[in-house]
Amino acid sequence: MKAVRRAMTSLIERLPAVRGRYTEDADLAKTTWFRCGGPAEVLFRPADADDLVEFLATRPADVPVTVIGVGSNLLIRDGGVPGVVIRLARGFTEVTLEEGDRLRAGAGALDLNVALTAQQAGLTDLEFFSGIPGTVGGALRMNAGAYGGEIKDVLVEAEAVDPFGKRHRLDAAAMGFSYRRSEVPAGWIFLSALLQARKGDPASIAQRMADIRKSREETQPTRARTGGSTFKNPEGHPGALRAWQLIDKAGCRGLRIGDAMVSDKHCNFLINTGAATATDIETLGEEVRRRVFETSGIRLDWEIRRIGVPSQSGPSAIVETGETA
Repeated sequence: MKAVRRAMTSLIERLPAVRGRYTEDADLAKTTWFRCGGPAEVLFRPADADDLVEFLATRPADVPVTVIGVGSNLLIRDGGVPGVVIRLARGFTEVTLEEGDRLRAGAGALDLNVALTAQQAGLTDLEFFSGIPGTVGGALRMNAGAYGGEIKDVLVEAEAVDPFGKRHRLDAAAMGFSYRRSEVPAGWIFLSALLQARKGDPASIAQRMADIRKSREETQPTRARTGGSTFKNPEGHPGALRAWQLIDKAGCRGLRIGDAMVSDKHCNFLINTGAATATDIETLGEEVRRRVFETSGIRLDWEIRRIGVPSQSGPSAIVETGETA
């Protein structure tokens, strides 16, 4: 009888009281840059770090937890995400100046806002953040970088909370950074980062950021519905080309599955040209990986994070580009 009653109890009824907000069957598609994917069983927006810590310490142990930022480097599968999806928004977005030419940024702060805050304060070395379309938490998780800089180069320490609600402080060495990854356990959620900068000329810093913005607009499909760079550049292959070059040589530029398309402008970007499903996008990505391996012997690794349950329906048919490498 107890098992029957539990089966009839919704997940939200089993969760602890919080100061933030729970939403059942929450539409996640509108939160991702691809604008597709299924719902969260429950979406939790914690009020602040203490609210998140208390939730993790008191949640039922069998409830899975997934954390997301602004959805810039994320593909949510069409079947949705079971358990609780945590979105760090208000309460985690502040960027403040500290003594010693340092900035403290909440894990939900936009990378662009880190660069802007530093520029306004006349601090340099953080301009590269303006070329990363995501949040500080995501940058910590994947050692994000662009235009000659990575977060490992400027991190003093990060604060995180483990799945049991215990806080941890990690210096750069403890993060275990390597190319587009860190060794911090997957279940830990970042709360903030302390970043080191240097005094600089505000005009020169602003010019560097303008140059980065111009470069992105000229070389990337910044106005399209995309998840940013799809695949990591290959490592361990002497003389290997970059991911976009391998994709181009495999004849994938412009390749389509339904409304999912390999960008003509930068072929390491997949874009949703209309009503692409997450299944279409992921299947297109796997087809690109297959063709690259077939032509080069190199297996590309996904850089875009993929979460959730696949849909029961299959993808649309592949449409060839008619081009050769």
